[in-house]
Amino acid sequence: MTIPYLLRHNKEYLDKLLTQHELHELQTLLSKYSKDIQNEEAVRIFSDSYCAILKKRYQSEYEYDIKFDKFLNNSNNLKIIWGDCYKALKKMKSESIHLMVTSPPYYNAREYSKWENLNNYLEDMRLIIRESYRVLDNHRVWVFNVGDVFDNDNLKTKSVWGKRRLPLGSYFIKIFEEEGFEFVDDIIWDKGEVESQRHKNGGVNYPFYQYPINCYEHILIFHKHRLDINKIPCPICGSLNVNGNTQSEIGVQSWECKNDKCLERSPHNRGKRFSLRSNMMQDIFKRKTENIIDEFTLFKWRRDIVKFPPVIKIDQNGNNRLGNSAPFPKDIPEMAIKFFSYDGEKVLDPFAGSFTTAIVAKKLGRIGIGIEINKNFESVIKNHIITELNGIILEEYFV
Repeated sequence: MTIPYLLRHNKEYLDKLLTQHELHELQTLLSKYSKDIQNEEAVRIFSDSYCAILKKRYQSEYEYDIKFDKFLNNSNNLKIIWGDCYKALKKMKSESIHLMVTSPPYYNAREYSKWENLNNYLEDMRLIIRESYRVLDNHRVWVFNVGDVFDNDNLKTKSVWGKRRLPLGSYFIKIFEEEGFEFVDDIIWDKGEVESQRHKNGGVNYPFYQYPINCYEHILIFHKHRLDINKIPCPICGSLNVNGNTQSEIGVQSWECKNDKCLERSPHNRGKRFSLRSNMMQDIFKRKTENIIDEFTLFKWRRDIVKFPPVIKIDQNGNNRLGNSAPFPKDIPEMAIKFFSYDGEKVLDPFAGSFTTAIVAKKLGRIGIGIEINKNFESVIKNHIITELNGIILEEYFV
């Protein structure tokens, strides 16, 4: 089974499924490979090339910034985009990012994250989440770390008496699902003993005054499943003689191979069942050493309550030694990148801060990309890169 064989075998289906221009483009892509490539590798190349044509069709529906796209794809170097993340996302090609990991600015919790009221904050976040859905590749993951805050929502009252616990995690789950994502998990990050020793009872040791200090955050896991009903080749035989099966998950179209010469059939003579998502997850060519998750990480994250300390930013003299008032612990991007991406893929943090996600991505063999609006963090980011990566090249872009 060679690439020319797969083209001949699938001609009837390719003529129906692709335009003449797309078919010519597929043939051009495949002509770059040796005709002697056989079996599993031939099927992989044919399938990847065919699916690339389908993705290009979807991507053509949205106009993106070509110059910006070239910047994102010109090398494997670390990349930082200076500017508003919503504007940056609007410039990106659809489904061009393989994983997103971030911790957003918390509502009115820091000097750089001030909004008039909670609704304005959530609507701004919604716009970013909506664009992120378009930019994130299909059947991929966004790992989103957020904590609840104790503040005034500035909607009913603006007085100090209006302060209450605002469950940002709950609000974000609702927004993510409304914008098309599927909520998968909420891992509780137990931060241990908090730096503040204040008790929220105001020193009154009587009933109805007792409220615990918040010492945990949410690590929310979201999947993107955009329903795509375009037929895809069987991962075993490469045939496009497939029938639509049920959706294995909402938004995940499943297929069954009807090629009676396929090597994988059930005892009841049913064909191979597969989906774009299962093909991505079970790709034998990606099951290499670089993508093996180490036992320490598996053990650390085996439960949905995980305990590790936050980044300690205040030194013994009371000074912020990191230059960032909300530094991101590397534990979260390490887990996210190992669990939800492959070697060489693009990892984006739309709220880059001190650039931890991108640095961890680079260390793990991915392409780390961060968007940061605050240029005051420039020295923090570059010093962080020098410390962690010995001054590796950082490419910059302004939006």
